[in-house]
Amino acid sequence: MLKVEEISRKYGELTVVDKLSFSVNQGEFVALLGPSGCGKSTSLKMIAGLETPDAGSIELEGRNITRLSPGERKLAMVFQSYALFPHLKVEDNILFGLQARKVPKGEQKKRLDSVVDLVGLGDHLQKKPGQLSGGQCQRVALARAIVAEAKLCLMDEPLSNLDAKLRNEMRTEIRALQQRLGMSVIYVTHDQVEAMSMADRIVLMNNGKVEQIDVPEALYNNPKTIFTAQFIGSPPMNIIKSGSENLGIRPEHIEISEQGMPATILSCDYHGADTIVLADISGQGEDQKLVKIRYPGHALFASDQNISISWAPQNEHRFPL
Repeated sequence: MLKVEEISRKYGELTVVDKLSFSVNQGEFVALLGPSGCGKSTSLKMIAGLETPDAGSIELEGRNITRLSPGERKLAMVFQSYALFPHLKVEDNILFGLQARKVPKGEQKKRLDSVVDLVGLGDHLQKKPGQLSGGQCQRVALARAIVAEAKLCLMDEPLSNLDAKLRNEMRTEIRALQQRLGMSVIYVTHDQVEAMSMADRIVLMNNGKVEQIDVPEALYNNPKTIFTAQFIGSPPMNIIKSGSENLGIRPEHIEISEQGMPATILSCDYHGADTIVLADISGQGEDQKLVKIRYPGHALFASDQNISISWAPQNEHRFPL
């Protein structure tokens, strides 16, 4: 449905996006994931028409939209800041785009009626944004995108202003809504949990370039680079230098056992369901080599306690130096 081919964007001498290529299928939820400053929001703005690529092309359903204005692209967008008009009621905020395009009033009402129940705003249509919670404001922004009936919806970190509990609830709501409506979505986030739990596919970015594009399970189980291995998963994968390569092992795959590699406990960080144990595997007289171990339940290890650790060979990952 959408085809992005080698788009690049520079600000002076700084290359923010470098030959980015990916595609989105009809009804697919694709996440652009990466650390702050990796170019994901700039990429979304180029797709939306808010920025113009210095090179490359963007096609929507076979039509080249690279140089079209945002209005000509007919895409919907949900912003981090909600972007609601404070003086307008919820109903008018939702319908603003349809009113601007002079959609007939009967059609406006039909679309409004169909969306308010979907997003749970039926009792709030006559309120103004200042009377709503953060989650309700985000629902208004979502409703405005849905009534546009655009071919593609772009979302730029829409949950980052919400508290953790509300973020979890809205994640579930957005994903369920997207699947029910068959919407095609590009979702920008720096939060790997959001991307892993919501997306059909993830475009992982680093320094303006694609690091890896894959389904969430493949990014976790088969990372192609150390960056992917350590960005996906919490705590990140342990990387241990081993001869002519780097050995990767996830904290949840390390067991504290009676026999194995000697290690010394440095600290225990209790999380409730499990404890993150920090251990040194360097041995005496060497620089520290730290590994994290996800231990089920409440670990009661003493600081400086000597233990042994082991893991199954099939859980090892190998990366070149």
